[in-house]
Amino acid sequence: MDAQNLDWIKVGTTSDLAEGRVKTVTARTTSICLSHFDGQWAAMDNHCPHQRGPLGEGSIEKGTDGKCWIRCPWHGWDFDPLTGAPPGGHEDSGQKLYPLKIENDEIFVGLDPEPEHERTVTDIMAETMVNWGVLRVFGMVGHSNLGLADAIRRQVNAGNLGYVGIRHEGAAAFAASAYGKLTGRPAACLTIAGPGATNLLTGLWDAKVDRSPVLALTGQVQTQVFGPGAFQDIDLKSAFEAVSKFSQPVLSTSNHAELMSLALKTALVERDVANLIFPDDVQTLPSGKDAGTPEGRLGGMEITPSSDDLERAIEMINASERPAIVLGYGAKNVRDKVIALAEKIGAPVMTTFKGKGLIPDTHPLAAGVLGRSGTPIASWFMNEADLIISLGSSFANHTGIAPYKPIIQVDFERMQLGKFHPVTLPVWGEIGTFCEAIIDEVLKPANAPDQKAELIERWAFWREEKERRLAEDRGQGIHSAAVFKALTELCPEDAIIPVDVGNNTYSFGRYFEPRGQRILMSGYLGSIGFGLPAAIGAWCATQDFVDYKGRKVISISGDGGFGQYAMEFTTAVKYGMNITHILLNNSELGKISKEQRSGEWPVWETSLTNPSFAAFARLCGGHGHRVTEVSDLKDAIADAINYDGPSLVEIITDADLV
Repeated sequence: MDAQNLDWIKVGTTSDLAEGRVKTVTARTTSICLSHFDGQWAAMDNHCPHQRGPLGEGSIEKGTDGKCWIRCPWHGWDFDPLTGAPPGGHEDSGQKLYPLKIENDEIFVGLDPEPEHERTVTDIMAETMVNWGVLRVFGMVGHSNLGLADAIRRQVNAGNLGYVGIRHEGAAAFAASAYGKLTGRPAACLTIAGPGATNLLTGLWDAKVDRSPVLALTGQVQTQVFGPGAFQDIDLKSAFEAVSKFSQPVLSTSNHAELMSLALKTALVERDVANLIFPDDVQTLPSGKDAGTPEGRLGGMEITPSSDDLERAIEMINASERPAIVLGYGAKNVRDKVIALAEKIGAPVMTTFKGKGLIPDTHPLAAGVLGRSGTPIASWFMNEADLIISLGSSFANHTGIAPYKPIIQVDFERMQLGKFHPVTLPVWGEIGTFCEAIIDEVLKPANAPDQKAELIERWAFWREEKERRLAEDRGQGIHSAAVFKALTELCPEDAIIPVDVGNNTYSFGRYFEPRGQRILMSGYLGSIGFGLPAAIGAWCATQDFVDYKGRKVISISGDGGFGQYAMEFTTAVKYGMNITHILLNNSELGKISKEQRSGEWPVWETSLTNPSFAAFARLCGGHGHRVTEVSDLKDAIADAINYDGPSLVEIITDADLV
């Protein structure tokens, strides 16, 4: 080997390794076992040929003949540090040695010049992801996804992808779910085999039931050990079958670009979860194929209702004196068209809880949230309505749309129409198209009451009631109404607000008055722990999409929800995420206590032992402020919102004042 043609790479100094010791060093990406014994130095391939055990974590042992051997820490295989030869009895002929030199106490290892990178199966698939518009990956790099991770790394270095390394795979799935809910575009989540993959499942179920496109990329054990029970070998296709619309292993014989294209098409068209399973040995197979693209693979999204349904809808609306619109999460992308229809016919607009914020509470026709987490305003107009126009609502029992009222229901998914009970007029079509098709044909009858005036009156009643509740003080913490009054006044109008699950969520639904903010929640799954990971996903969307640039992310949780993924606060610190987290701390799973009392059960095992979360935030490297007095609320929240980076406001609240 000609030393002049080698790349000499520094791997340390002579003071780094004591006599009689070995250690692992890295030259470029090559893992090397460096040894120092009897005044001699040597560099050997770090991977034992048996099961790739790390020789640099082993030891130097002397045999009965006094000869030194490097012993593998996993199964005791021995190798001569100067020749790489085994003492005999091993199947392999020995280990590769690398040239080594020492200059001025600096240790250099000689490697052949780095060859041009040979494109692999996962390079093709990562390029296909980029071509389909994937901009973000959340995940954890590990031993069974290293080839795939390297392909993603290359796209990150090229500026085509953004990557966030999380602390728990469940947070990656929730972040990707929130990202999809906000943008309508799939993000990817990356895990290893076995437990890394299964940790995704809760967040993926959240994405599935809330119709958020997500791509799950899961490592897997080598194909040769599928089935017999190898370490971390789980039948991932079966494990992901229920939660994903598309789940396939990536095999050596697969059409790799097509497989990734189908996964992303499924995520986009079905608004669902797609999963690809990457065996370790397939990830680095060479490939000369072209990457896939979405050209010619996607059609238009608009579905125009039938003319008969449109005519009947116009008749029903024009015959109604007190129409009311229920604006659901399914209409989030066409809320302006829904509001325009409401203004044409003078109809109050109440939202489902998932749809909170789709119409600002400052709008003259806003009637607040309908249902358990809602306001008496919406309930009053539901009771008084002579026609319900339901747009993008699923009729969940949490919402409480009166089934005995005349109902027009519009949805692009036919199975949602009349899903729980018959409706007067089920209309299959895209909601924005429906609104545009009828707006010139509908009107407000001359004898119809002025529902705008009624809304002013009902809002006045409710705001007076909220002020009365602010006076409630049992000396056990701040009333949640005070928290959300302060947040209503301070929250930027274009903020993105991920909300967790629990009493904090119910209070948010009742008391916070949105003025244009975009609200994200774990809607149909209702999973505790959603808030902070969702904020990470939302913040990434503010970096990836022009429409969200510069928007503040303010997440909300209770102490129970924050505790689920508290260490992700360090993720926010690591990446400098401008997130403010509002934490209502009552040292209790308050919603569960309330349910136990309601069901006439004894309250049991709902208390929590908490640290100072504000101090925790500061220890993590962010901003943290603890609030125990109402008088400090506004200043604390304002300071946190204005802080450039991760901030947390811990508010001590009364579990019974919700």
